[in-house]
Amino acid sequence: MPIKRTISKGKVPVKIFTDDVESGALQQLYNLSQLPFIHSHIAAMPDVHLGKGAAVGAVIPTRGAIIPAAVGVDIGCGMHAVRLSLKAKDLPDNLRALRLHIEAAIPVGFAMHKQDKARESTIRALSGGLHALLQKHPKLQAQQKKPYQTWIRQIGTLGGGNHFIELCLNENQEVWLMLHSGSRGIGNAIGEYFIGLARKDMGRHLLQLPDKDLAYFSEGARHYDDYLQAVSWAQDYASANRREMLHLIAEALRKKLPKFGVTKEAVNCHHNYVAREQHFGAWLWITRKGAIRAGDGELGIIPGSMGDKSYIVRGKGNPQAFCSCSHGAGRRMSRSAARRLFDERHAVEQTAGVECRKDLGIVDELPGAYKAIDQVMENQSDLVEVVHTLKQVLCIKG
Repeated sequence: MPIKRTISKGKVPVKIFTDDVESGALQQLYNLSQLPFIHSHIAAMPDVHLGKGAAVGAVIPTRGAIIPAAVGVDIGCGMHAVRLSLKAKDLPDNLRALRLHIEAAIPVGFAMHKQDKARESTIRALSGGLHALLQKHPKLQAQQKKPYQTWIRQIGTLGGGNHFIELCLNENQEVWLMLHSGSRGIGNAIGEYFIGLARKDMGRHLLQLPDKDLAYFSEGARHYDDYLQAVSWAQDYASANRREMLHLIAEALRKKLPKFGVTKEAVNCHHNYVAREQHFGAWLWITRKGAIRAGDGELGIIPGSMGDKSYIVRGKGNPQAFCSCSHGAGRRMSRSAARRLFDERHAVEQTAGVECRKDLGIVDELPGAYKAIDQVMENQSDLVEVVHTLKQVLCIKG
């Protein structure tokens, strides 16, 4: 489908790939379009919804400046999916024991491993960058209790909110392992710290912004390079966290499923991040806040909500979307609204056929709290093509 709506009253247009967008998100998109360093236009994906400062689902091209709050605090949050050498018939009829086995191997919520679980090569690759960052920013180090133990022991952990681990079946009844997680506590600390620095560095100029959460670092400013180094490290950490989690889950499943194996068909992609890319004849910082890169031929993952379908997709490289697409279904209601509306009965109904918790702790993640993934996919037929359609049979939430 083509661009559905355009906001033209800012310094640059906002091109929106859906008609289903709430007023608060529209205001946030307009706020972004008023900034002086946006290049060409803002693109809003079909799952766009209200966020903090910047709308989730926004693709933000900037020249000479970067907005920490647009990247967010779960820096590098994203997806990892791999096809297993299993068919549906190779799974047990009752998946509860398998779910509990995975939950025993992977800490969720605020929990972490009781001892280092990450492979030594992963720890070695990440430790130097974090050490340099904490040395340069001792106040960031002060925010963390025992920062080295924390970041190491949170590698290979899920986190909370909308993060998940799933076993899914594709259209050929082949089993996929899919997970969603980010840069955990250390990424959150880095994000909050630099958002605060950006506000402080802007001083009285902060009053000229349409939203204080759009505070930015200008190229050449005191903390511009520091932030880029920090966000790059956090993105690497998030990607490593997903790889290590997949490794630990594979070890756990291998003990329970005799035919278990991992194929080479795999995808690992960020959807809260910033990257240097060339678009419309210029080198830009592209911030994708709740969007994945969908360059021509590139594979990506678009998950539905628990109990709904997910997709492995191939990008079409649409220039108007800055080679991007949605990162999921997109929330239709806030978590608090979902908790008021839904109870255990709705959890049972909306997750029928899925082995998962069905208690009050997950009602804010039910399909009813999200946009319809089929409509989201229809709205981005110009952005991606579907390679695999996945339906989860087991889901673990934080």
